[in-house]
Amino acid sequence: MRLIEEKFIKLGADNAPGQEVRQNITAIHLRGEKINGIPVDFSHGDVDAFEPIPGSLEHFIDGYHIGGKQAYTEYRGSKNIRQDVAQKLSKFTGSVIDENQNLIITPGTQGALFLAMGSIIARGDKVSIVEPDYFANRKLVEFFDGEIVPIKMDYLNTKTSSGLDLTQLEEAFKNGVKLFLFSNPNNPTGVIYSKEEIRQIAELAQNYGAQVIVDELYSRQIFDGRSYTHLCGENMMDPENLITIIGPSKTESLSGYRLGVAFGSSQIIDRMEKLQAIVSLRASGYSQAVLASWFSEPEGWMSQRIQAHQAIRDDLLGKFNSAEGFTVRATEGGSYIFPKVPELDVTIGEFTKILRLQADVTVTPGTEFGPQFTDSFRINFSQNHAAAIDAIDRIIKVVDLYRK
Repeated sequence: MRLIEEKFIKLGADNAPGQEVRQNITAIHLRGEKINGIPVDFSHGDVDAFEPIPGSLEHFIDGYHIGGKQAYTEYRGSKNIRQDVAQKLSKFTGSVIDENQNLIITPGTQGALFLAMGSIIARGDKVSIVEPDYFANRKLVEFFDGEIVPIKMDYLNTKTSSGLDLTQLEEAFKNGVKLFLFSNPNNPTGVIYSKEEIRQIAELAQNYGAQVIVDELYSRQIFDGRSYTHLCGENMMDPENLITIIGPSKTESLSGYRLGVAFGSSQIIDRMEKLQAIVSLRASGYSQAVLASWFSEPEGWMSQRIQAHQAIRDDLLGKFNSAEGFTVRATEGGSYIFPKVPELDVTIGEFTKILRLQADVTVTPGTEFGPQFTDSFRINFSQNHAAAIDAIDRIIKVVDLYRK
């Protein structure tokens, strides 16, 4: 009983997006007065500020009117919808995706991640994750009783690559790592892996027979005209050892429909379907119909969305770069900034609670992305532009109150 209890304690929930309300922050002693402003929750994007793809509701209603056939699709998703999605993703990634063999629709990309990891990891398997990277990666490896082998990403000291330690990754593969898991663009830093890094990851995985899961959730939202390399499009590793995860929840603001897609290895996709059959049966049937709007946005809609996010990014980076003691790398893709803060006389966990109580601003502590990130926090800047700027001003004021 103790072991199972420890497993679920490690999963945690209080710092996950939208869950901060569970924390007791009323007893915290504050320095100074309340800093008033519009409440801003940087733990996730604001779908009121950035609305879903036009027509998504109409597609959902169409799915509803189809009725039982749409409500009870195959476990891996409606065949017609899978065919449409496979064609779109094949064009987007430069890979060949068979809707019957290589693709599954899941309840969000979080669902895809759980299913993919549950289909690969057995007790005692060595799994490499990047530090920092998406907070659920570590938790899921531990939940499935895998052994974590972290790979350092020195993102603050390089401008031409992610800073991933590829030598360390090769050593991990030499020492029996079975699976490598990473997000591109990286969550929380917004760093994009260079084409050379992607090729080296593919070569290393191929040479050592390792499997790879790559989370490409933000791969449509790339800034400054940068290039982006899809691992699946490089054709340098056995496709049966690769799973790519993607979905419309973030850039397209369709989070509320809980839609994700995984594609790649036919064997792993088959396992994922079997696991989905006992976890959730399928992605919500009516919601699956909304995928008809994905990659079919009105002309110019996506470029306008990227431009709007880049404008917010630039203004927030300007704020952090002008403030004393902050260190930050410019977001290259996605909606995250991961600033390193000046030395404080409270822990980063205490700081995030103080920030909510004193300034009505919610951020995610850096320790969610690796235990060593005790001096960083993550923000999702997909917010109302003016409100986000004002919230950063309040963050800086609170930091000034708690500097060492």
